[in-house]
Amino acid sequence: MSENIRTAANLKGQLSKYSGIISKGFSKAKRGLVKEMLYGIQAAKDVKLSNIARTLKEEQALIKTEDRLSRNLDDEDFTEAINEEICRLGAAKVTDDMVIAFDPGDIRKKYARKMEFLGKVADGSEHEVGNGYHLCKIVAEDIESTRVIPLYCEAYAYDAVKSENTELLRAIERVERHIWNKGIHAIDRGGDRGAICRHYLKKDAPRRFVIRMKERDLIHKGKRKHFLDMATRLPTPRESILAVYDDGKEKRRTVRYHAVAVKLPEHDHVLYLIVVKGFGLKPMMLLTSCHVNIRKKESIWRIVEYYLTRWKCDESFRYIKQCYNLEDIRVRSYIGIRKIVVLVLAVSYFAAVYLGQNIKLKLLVERVFLVSKRFFGVPSFFNYAIADGIFNLLFPDKTALRGLSPTGMDDFQLRFEFG
Repeated sequence: MSENIRTAANLKGQLSKYSGIISKGFSKAKRGLVKEMLYGIQAAKDVKLSNIARTLKEEQALIKTEDRLSRNLDDEDFTEAINEEICRLGAAKVTDDMVIAFDPGDIRKKYARKMEFLGKVADGSEHEVGNGYHLCKIVAEDIESTRVIPLYCEAYAYDAVKSENTELLRAIERVERHIWNKGIHAIDRGGDRGAICRHYLKKDAPRRFVIRMKERDLIHKGKRKHFLDMATRLPTPRESILAVYDDGKEKRRTVRYHAVAVKLPEHDHVLYLIVVKGFGLKPMMLLTSCHVNIRKKESIWRIVEYYLTRWKCDESFRYIKQCYNLEDIRVRSYIGIRKIVVLVLAVSYFAAVYLGQNIKLKLLVERVFLVSKRFFGVPSFFNYAIADGIFNLLFPDKTALRGLSPTGMDDFQLRFEFG
């Protein structure tokens, strides 16, 4: 038995165990579907059911396998249940100093016309409005490293939910139930809305957060002022030099910044507005509940670092879209779309955390890296290499899931046979 065959067998064993953990409480048919989808998405590096069906290598016509997967994806929605399990698993790995990044996203369906609840989304990559579905995704990130822990991802359509605020707050509250007060919540300009600010400030001790401001009045020295006027006029004596990579070349950029104590109208909590000039034509304005020593440069810059760390959320979502071709999703129903999105979240957690950060599985991870065929070693965001390695191991495998439990087992005992 070759090393690759042994590694693939061990990998499938871990996948079987993991699928059993996140689908506990499901019916036998649903547990089998979860395991097949987790295996197929990674073995095909795709979410199209036809390609997933090919990787399962069942002894029947391909169309029969595809039709069975499609039927099972169209019935009862298990998005909330799997999101709950991923949050539960990831919460144990979240530390007090991690950044909890919230980011609304989208799945663009450029050529779709008749998909259920298809609506308008703002495509940030092409700077235009098109058809698609909205996403709410949450990850935990280590400010000092490239460590990223996927926690939550849900697809939704405006016509199928009460409001966007309701969906965002529901996601935030679900994650908070598991991580409690750990981490600093970081949200982009979409978080600058009254409902979210009220949520964070509704308790005597507000959550630690950093929100990029878009349009809001602030109270400064007892007077109500528009935040953009304040940011434009505020002197920025502090200075830092950043290394920015553009087209593979390192460039130096000087940014200036400062902070002032402020309050939100109708709230008594003391907050801080951090103004950063040099990233663009307009100053970047960050509102935070974290304590800031205005006299210390490092204290102010730390808040900027919290927000910049949030950008890893975009990188993690780009990894999901690119590695698994998420925007090419093709299913019959809105429920099917939601279920595939949460299954892709489960796949990314399996690669990034369940395998990538488990010391007991270090030998397996190292072997997966070896077969990823990277010319210049493992990249800093190593999930790409993990995804390539798993694909190279599972795609040519001839037995697929045959020989494993059809539903996944929580008490699966892994036996290594390296060497």
